[in-house]
Amino acid sequence: MLKRTYSPKLAEIEHHWHVLDATGVTLGHLCSLAAQLLTGKHKPTWAPHIDTGDFVIVVNAEKAILTGKKEDDKVYFRHTGYPGGLKRETAGELRKRRPTQLVERAVWGMLPKNKLGKQQLRKLKVYAGAEHPHQAQQPRSMDVAKGQERREAGDREHRQSREHRQAT
Repeated sequence: MLKRTYSPKLAEIEHHWHVLDATGVTLGHLCSLAAQLLTGKHKPTWAPHIDTGDFVIVVNAEKAILTGKKEDDKVYFRHTGYPGGLKRETAGELRKRRPTQLVERAVWGMLPKNKLGKQQLRKLKVYAGAEHPHQAQQPRSMDVAKGQERREAGDREHRQSREHRQAT
């Protein structure tokens, strides 16, 4: 009896909707979770050549946290297409002008740079405020801050044990 690798069929794939609240959450942690949900790597039916991911709604994008001095030091570049048209903008300026783009750019950096990645990015819906127009899809709410609290608690325990070892 030969064992064959399972490959999901397009008709078998179910796309769910998830809501992530960015209030008080580090931008990188939020976007890495969003990228994982968009690619479908949290599912046992994940395949690298098929879009098995879910839809992700990010609310309160303007309240995501940038650690350290990234608000002033992180620079985003774009080009107008004209000679000498290189424009630079700090993360703080970008947050004031278009707060959703901080999340969109960070998630885009974590997705594959091909047709599949563009298809997955279209399933990301980012809103600056708490309201979104996707209630009809019955999205599941995920607590991103709870996961971040666990990571921070683990970091604190690790630091304390390291300091205890150094003291003895």
